[in-house]
Amino acid sequence: MKIGNREFQTTGKTYIMGILNVTPDSFSDGGRWNQLDVALRHVEDMLNEGMDVVDVGGESTRPGYTKISDQEEIDRVAPVIEAIKARFDVPISLDTYKSQVARAGIAAGADLINDIWGLKYDPGMGRVIAEANLPCCLMHNRENASYAEFFPEMLEDLKETLRLADAAGIHRDKIILDPGVGFAKSLENNLECVRRLGDLIRAFDLPVLLGTSRKSMIGLTLNLPSDQRVEGTVATSVMAAMAGCMFVRVHPRPARLCAPRRVRGGDPAGPDVRGERHAVHLHPTGRPRGCAGADHQLRRCVRVPDGIPAEEHMEAAGGGGGARLPGAAAEIPPHP
Repeated sequence: MKIGNREFQTTGKTYIMGILNVTPDSFSDGGRWNQLDVALRHVEDMLNEGMDVVDVGGESTRPGYTKISDQEEIDRVAPVIEAIKARFDVPISLDTYKSQVARAGIAAGADLINDIWGLKYDPGMGRVIAEANLPCCLMHNRENASYAEFFPEMLEDLKETLRLADAAGIHRDKIILDPGVGFAKSLENNLECVRRLGDLIRAFDLPVLLGTSRKSMIGLTLNLPSDQRVEGTVATSVMAAMAGCMFVRVHPRPARLCAPRRVRGGDPAGPDVRGERHAVHLHPTGRPRGCAGADHQLRRCVRVPDGIPAEEHMEAAGGGGGARLPGAAAEIPPHP
């Protein structure tokens, strides 16, 4: 898949999409990067850390967010996209669900459109993407989180997104799907999304992006605030890489971006783990809340022998030290 001037593999490798929120109110980093010079320094830092694509967003979509006008969003993102293009050689994704913002962003230099409504919010979005012949990331979302049977209904929702893409003339080889962790889903739904990433990839035979960075799924599982969820983000990103995802979308931190690469194709020194069962385990660091550093860390990612439950193997392998955490040991499905 070509994004900007770069060719990306859709299988066999996991890439890093770095988040650049030029908003005053995003849940994790609102107000930190909404000045142009600061935003550009942050992009430089992310590139030094190993980011492959920068995802620029001009409207917060956190729970209870306030919608802004198309023009206000354009005024936030277009100058940033233009400045990144002028200074750096990196593909740019624009995070918007509004066709007019997408059109302006494409004119400014955006190389990919990341639509959190999967073409269902703005009827003109599909046409804008198709006319520009750009790749797009289409996310699962809906108005309510009421499901009779979650995963099959999520797949049906995504089928409707793909029907809209077909009708607009977007070629399938231009589409990345996103299960939409944190959008119209309960904690249990979000955990199922991560657990069944392989099923999602197989259902559509399309590349998948996972975005869990600092989200409430991690906070609720580990009882951590948004600024202490780095290790949980690393763990779920590793799970995404091992399941076969093309992208993970993250708030980068130094020395953290290598994790998905080391388990799937991006690092020549990384192990070949295809076809094996693995599990990740988080445990308490012992640091009191409020001290420097996270309260939990990624303890290990271990191979799980056939026929043994992941949790049991973690205990046998020495992964059970400290208090047990709900959902702290999670099996990673094998990547063929």
